[in-house]
Amino acid sequence: MTTILPNDLPHRERHQLLLSGVAPRPIALVSTIDQGGIANLSPYSFFNAYSSKPPIVAIGPAISAKTGAEKDTYRNLLDSGECTISACTYGMVEAISLASCEYPRDVDEFVKCGLTKAASTIVRPPRVAEAPFAMECKLMENIELRRDMAGNGNIMLLEVVAFHVADSVMVDGRIDPRKMDLVARMGYDWYARAGAANVFEVRKPTWNGIGVDALPDHIRTSDVLTGNDLAKLAGVRELPMYDGSFPTFDEDFAADRIDIELAAQRPDAALYVAMRDPSLRHDRRILHTIAQVFLAQQRVDEAWQTLLME
Repeated sequence: MTTILPNDLPHRERHQLLLSGVAPRPIALVSTIDQGGIANLSPYSFFNAYSSKPPIVAIGPAISAKTGAEKDTYRNLLDSGECTISACTYGMVEAISLASCEYPRDVDEFVKCGLTKAASTIVRPPRVAEAPFAMECKLMENIELRRDMAGNGNIMLLEVVAFHVADSVMVDGRIDPRKMDLVARMGYDWYARAGAANVFEVRKPTWNGIGVDALPDHIRTSDVLTGNDLAKLAGVRELPMYDGSFPTFDEDFAADRIDIELAAQRPDAALYVAMRDPSLRHDRRILHTIAQVFLAQQRVDEAWQTLLME
């Protein structure tokens, strides 16, 4: 592994190294209005949420390291104290990229990038109508970062005073990430897409799990189970005991070859085959592979019982 000290790199290389490693980053599509009433729209990936009571988010518009010029968003926020932040979806990504161009201050980026203005409820700047989620915000505080060493960064803390959520992304009163199809920023010209095929659930234990260190040696040292698998197993409340009645199958249960059943992601059928073949019944790799498929299907109890059959 290479160790790099910040001062050993020129600014541009250091900037891209940071952005490539701290990724993916959510994108805030920030709308502001200048003193002349001209709307500005610009994306920021130095952005995140930091509090929910009250709701506080922050963006980090930098002053140009090359020219010392202030970003329009930064200047407008200092002057007016208001903005909106709209979520960035895959369907908007090219418009978002276009909005990042450094147009003159008197140019309305909504017009340039083709996105639609939607009236806000509390603040003056409009939000982006195409976005399924938006926030109206007021400036709480601006923090200048290391001006004593010519630093060009800022943290602008913003209090959210109104949310806007499209009905189409709500399921049972919650935002469904599979319906949002958000994009995130990587380094250089790379983006990530959090579409339905790329989002997944990780269920956090509602108790303190036993921990990986408490796993039996034959499980913890497995050459099949991954770190994610072990952590999922270690999330149980207490170390399970083997249930002698596991597994049970109906009389008419049928299965094919074990490799076919594993490829089909049918761990019950694979276990059925293994139970009927003495050479497989005590094969650690086979049992661990079957358990791994159970884990992938969030069937932790069955995975544990399979592993304990050893």
